[in-house]
Amino acid sequence: MESIGLGLAMTSAAVWVGLLTLWGGFWLADQRLHVQNDGQNTVLSEPWPTVAVVIPARNEADLIGRVVRSHLIQSYPGFLSVILVDDQSTDKTAQIAVQVAKEIDQASRLRVLAGKPLPPGWTGKLWAMDQGFRHLQAQPPDYVLFTDADIDHPPESLQQLVAKAESEALDLVSLMVQLRCQSFWEKLLIPAFIFFFQMLYPFRWVNNPHKKTAAAAGGCALIRFSALERIDGLQTIRHALIDDCALGAAVKAGGPIWLGLSTTIHSLRPYPSLPSIWRMVTRSAYTQLHYSPWLLIGTVLGMALVYESSPLAFGLGLALGDRALSLMGLTGWLLMALAYWPTLRLYKGSPLLALALPFIALLYTLMTLDSA
Repeated sequence: MESIGLGLAMTSAAVWVGLLTLWGGFWLADQRLHVQNDGQNTVLSEPWPTVAVVIPARNEADLIGRVVRSHLIQSYPGFLSVILVDDQSTDKTAQIAVQVAKEIDQASRLRVLAGKPLPPGWTGKLWAMDQGFRHLQAQPPDYVLFTDADIDHPPESLQQLVAKAESEALDLVSLMVQLRCQSFWEKLLIPAFIFFFQMLYPFRWVNNPHKKTAAAAGGCALIRFSALERIDGLQTIRHALIDDCALGAAVKAGGPIWLGLSTTIHSLRPYPSLPSIWRMVTRSAYTQLHYSPWLLIGTVLGMALVYESSPLAFGLGLALGDRALSLMGLTGWLLMALAYWPTLRLYKGSPLLALALPFIALLYTLMTLDSA
């Protein structure tokens, strides 16, 4: 038994050495817009490109006022309009958006579209986004910013996004926004959600035009209108449940894209309890595995090997007085904590939480099983 435990611990440690050195530097969390590009200091030829913000919204009365306001008070030097696609809300989402626009004297820049019934073969969010795209085809802007109805943008964010796209001739610039991280469960689980996403789609590989890896973050995605027309709007990915990654793949097939992390654009969506985070993950976890029971089994076994065998070997080694087993287990455990620390620091988490990654991974594994 000890030899089996030692072998598993050695394998886990070796996997983490490989991930740290060969897997696109995913763990460094260094692909950040505010580090690589400051739109305030970028000089572009006048006039700046025209931009339309498209916000799909359904029953977002609690958040939509703050979100719409954040777009209408942007310091962007070019022409900006905001399209709110009201996806058949039963609350006052549309009325609140219009009221806020009037209060800050920006009503002329806001257009509310009444969403049409969902046709067969579409997911709701993509259908709302596509309606915004089709509306804009009459007078196409240079760029469309797709963003969610719970994302609060600082005044300089759009200028920085456009500056990045223009200066590097990118078809898509997308940011993984800062998710809310206030409650106990948010602090425990949300940074790991970002960590696992970076592991699945190493951002450096996404940003490398010579790599096939493609992804995007649907909460903040600036896309050239010409690129959007090239893929026929959202039509080609209308079936996708993980719509942001599907959008990234569709655009990258024809031009360069960039995906990074933001420290200034925030999601206002609260996940105050374990059940709320559980529901968020289970909505798409099995979809990520293409509904394959074999991939599910492989994922569960892989998670057990990579995340659980090291701390178990450490504890078993201590219990049995086996120094080699405990040291190898501790090595793997510390390597995964090292990998997690940059993302945890991004969310101002306690360093001790890095050591909790095996427990966090166990919870996410259970969520994936529940999703299946």
